[in-house]
Amino acid sequence: MTVKEFELPDVGEGIAEGELVSWQVSPGDTVSEGDIVAEVETDKALVEVPSSYDGTVKELFAEEGEMVPVGDVIISFNVEEPEAGDAEAEAPDTENKPGESTEEAKTDTEEAASAETPDGRVFAPPAARRLARELGVDISDVEGSGPGGRVSEADVRAHHEKAEEHDETAAETPVNPAAEDESAGASAGAAASTTATSGEAAREKTLAVPATRALAEELGVDIDAVPTEKTRDGQPFVEREDVRAFAQSGGEAAEAATASASATGEGAREETVPYRGVRRTIGEQMAASKYTAPHVTHHDTAVIDELVETRADLKETAEEKGTRLTYMAFVLKAVVAGLKEYPILNSELDEEEGVIRLKNYYNIGIAVATDAGLMVPVVKNVDEKGLLELADEINDLATRARERSISPEEMQGGTFTVTNFGAFGGEYATPIINHPETAIIGLGAIEQRPVVEDSEVVPAHTLPLSLAIDHRVIDGAEAAKFTNTVKEYLAEPTKLLL
Repeated sequence: MTVKEFELPDVGEGIAEGELVSWQVSPGDTVSEGDIVAEVETDKALVEVPSSYDGTVKELFAEEGEMVPVGDVIISFNVEEPEAGDAEAEAPDTENKPGESTEEAKTDTEEAASAETPDGRVFAPPAARRLARELGVDISDVEGSGPGGRVSEADVRAHHEKAEEHDETAAETPVNPAAEDESAGASAGAAASTTATSGEAAREKTLAVPATRALAEELGVDIDAVPTEKTRDGQPFVEREDVRAFAQSGGEAAEAATASASATGEGAREETVPYRGVRRTIGEQMAASKYTAPHVTHHDTAVIDELVETRADLKETAEEKGTRLTYMAFVLKAVVAGLKEYPILNSELDEEEGVIRLKNYYNIGIAVATDAGLMVPVVKNVDEKGLLELADEINDLATRARERSISPEEMQGGTFTVTNFGAFGGEYATPIINHPETAIIGLGAIEQRPVVEDSEVVPAHTLPLSLAIDHRVIDGAEAAKFTNTVKEYLAEPTKLLL
């Protein structure tokens, strides 16, 4: 048995450190190469870290929530290395021994093959293991249908559905609840195990995400004493709702916390939130952009009655093709048309070389609000794609950005950015340029507003626009002309087809 140490790899270009968000394994767990052992949040995205070894987890060297530099050892494994000459010894003898039946020989062969695999070893790809964790399925209970018993995602789903059917059947049978114990400590012990007594301790190990553990600590609850029927990888798994329910049930520690809160008559007046990961990177980049590039914002409004009608006409056709057609696809096309006429807005200032780099390609960033902060996935080569293709890609990138499953590469290489604060009801703003780009356009809410046509005030659908520029590179006149071009294409969207 050899101990192998595993260092935090560079999970993204230029990444120096990452926050270890959660462990997916515990000491003693058996893992295969490619199994996900941890989730790490970098300054760009949340990524999964796979194991490089087949073996057993020996020790974890970092705590959840800890910032870990790339190259630091985060986990070690006990790895069984085959000795020379073991290949022949491990091969099962399929020939019948004297007096041995064919059936007995077959059984011996199966046992020998089973002995080659360490206890608890399950052949399954990372995708199947991830799905098992999401569904709360113990992967070792799943019967694999693939070669050598390999477990597929379909096997996991089938096992989960079968378990749910069993649970529904069992739920129809009345069950007598265990009698409550007068002792709070005994109550916690009984909740932890169906055979527990007042003298027994709580579970030795409980799986829970950091937010759940923080809530348990806040309420003074021993997380190992919280009852749960949910499991992950064969271990008890506790969620926030379980902790709250246990606290309300009157655990000793929970009662103390409740009494303390009652004594003060109010909750904590302040709380702290870590400033790191994606949130810190956003802050640093925004500060660098704002204090490096002199920002000027140009405001205007596009009248888009024809665009509203065009989208309404195409929406049903798009849905028949499985596409959700939004205004953003039209906006990107209009922006690219404007950038082609005024390429200075599709540029980058290289101060070290003393040059302005004009980009002859159009990679448009789409600012997306997520729980971790503003993320900007990039739609590459917008000028080469049709409306429906753009709509599909925009929806896909935005969804995966919110789910934190987007890769760092998909948020790099932008030449211009669009941000849609109108989705939250705003009209105008002063957006900060996504450095090292030199311009960003913000979209307000599309609404009917009064406009003047032929000396009369009439209602019309309008789209407020807020264009921020780096005044070192772009003049106000160029900003105004670019915005007028974008307005023209939005007002007459059929021109985009030309």
